[in-house]
Amino acid sequence: MTFTRGARITGAVLCAVLALITAGWIVRDLRVTGGPAELWEYWAGYMDARAKGVPATSQGSGVLLVVYVLAAVAALRSSIAASVLIATGVATLAVRLPGVWITGSSWMNGSYADELRTRAMLGTFVALAAALALVVTGAAGRRPADDGGAARHVRPGRGAGVLAFLALGATGVFYLAWEVRQAFVLPGYLYPAWYTGGEQIRVVLTDAPPGWNSVAVALLCLVAAFSAVVRAVHSRPLGMIAAGFVLTSGVLGVARTVHHDLLDRFADLGTEYQLNLLTLFFSVLAGAVTLVALGRGGVEEVPGTGGQGYGPGGWSQGWGPAAGQGYGQGPGQGPGPGYGYPSVPGQAPGYGPPPGGPHSSAPGAPPAAPPGGAPGYGPPPPSSPPPGW
Repeated sequence: MTFTRGARITGAVLCAVLALITAGWIVRDLRVTGGPAELWEYWAGYMDARAKGVPATSQGSGVLLVVYVLAAVAALRSSIAASVLIATGVATLAVRLPGVWITGSSWMNGSYADELRTRAMLGTFVALAAALALVVTGAAGRRPADDGGAARHVRPGRGAGVLAFLALGATGVFYLAWEVRQAFVLPGYLYPAWYTGGEQIRVVLTDAPPGWNSVAVALLCLVAAFSAVVRAVHSRPLGMIAAGFVLTSGVLGVARTVHHDLLDRFADLGTEYQLNLLTLFFSVLAGAVTLVALGRGGVEEVPGTGGQGYGPGGWSQGWGPAAGQGYGQGPGQGPGPGYGYPSVPGQAPGYGPPPGGPHSSAPGAPPAAPPGGAPGYGPPPPSSPPPGW
């Protein structure tokens, strides 16, 4: 199968539209927060973040921007980039769908100006329409190759597929296990808001609620893991996108842990806090391993062999600087921040700004979490309820 020239151009244009929308919000946040360092601190969920204003993006926006740019390049330079566009569209739909109801929710009143919320709502609908169009374009733009010299699909090698299966499969299971834990520890009135957003669990304007993010990335990981072990063509782009979210979440979570000196007090933390920190470090390892395994090349599909072809793939067969035949080196991530930061012993984790406003905190209390909580794609924080619950 090959990808028609018209479909490739259409896919590249759609990716460019998505990239421009995402880049516009990130540039806006750079101005509002004061610079890259302040935005990084907010994305990472530092308790003492110095952001001057409330950002509208999270770590996931950074990952998606990289994905869109690389997908556009792949669509222009590869005649078999259909799986790249489909994976990009599916990932966008998974993490952007909650924006349909979040941007217009009453509990967002006061957090952002009405004009900004209107722009976010329009951007959400455009992004979802473009994502759906990517899926349709990738599915409908494929045609049988008309000669033996056409580019061939590149599947992950047997060893790379098994390695990606183990890394992404374990990550997906860990993320879902944290969500099962939330069902037992969150109060009944708060649990739905963990997945849909609400007054008690705030999210930034263009992000999804923490529970939704965690489940969406977990499902992407599990689907990509099983696709990799059977060496499906789409396993490379889908697996690398999932790994991008996982790696970024882990990196920012580890940065937050180091910033607050939690490793020095690791032995004094509770078991749940310790498991949370270990999950963050595992996310870094799993994301990096998956990107290396799926990005270093694969095996070309030879017609008539059922995908068990010969010939190594390489960087030029993916998202690299040379013309490609599949997916190559992907983006290297969320959140943004994870679902929050493990608190110091004796301090409960927060799920949003304190009642007095996004910048207020109780007298004598440690600095509050960044406004809007710390949305992200990593594991949720240990869930001992804050005072007053």
